[in-house]
Amino acid sequence: MSGGRVTLAGCTPQPWRNGGGLTRELIVWPGPSDWQLRVSVADVGADGPFSPFPGIDRWFAVVDGPGVVLALTDGDHELQRGQAPLRFAGEAAPHCRLVAGPTRDLNLMVRRGGGAATMHLAAPGSAVQGTTRWRALFAAEAARLGCDGV
Repeated sequence: MSGGRVTLAGCTPQPWRNGGGLTRELIVWPGPSDWQLRVSVADVGADGPFSPFPGIDRWFAVVDGPGVVLALTDGDHELQRGQAPLRFAGEAAPHCRLVAGPTRDLNLMVRRGGGAATMHLAAPGSAVQGTTRWRALFAAEAARLGCDGV
């Protein structure tokens, strides 16, 4: 994986594993057939189940639209734009209910044992601290990213 800019318009929409919608893969590492890490954006237009991903840890955040309710074993989780991402096990495959219309959602998936990953909500002007091998920023709107004080 190398630095660069990926746009949604440059990513070909692909059908979901369960056939319920479309997704655009922004990052798939190391490759499509053997990925350890996957970042994607999904357009959700109707209620329905998530595809199961056994052995995968998932993070999910609403980036546009009125939000969703995900039904997990520990209860319902309502997620709206601007809220912190939700982490859950990929095998959970929660049912998704739209709050009041379609949403666009950001997904981070990492294979258990394949490394560590996390997703955070970044507020304008915030700084990311710590060391890591790779970082990625998803901006739902125009943004300026400064690195090392630049």
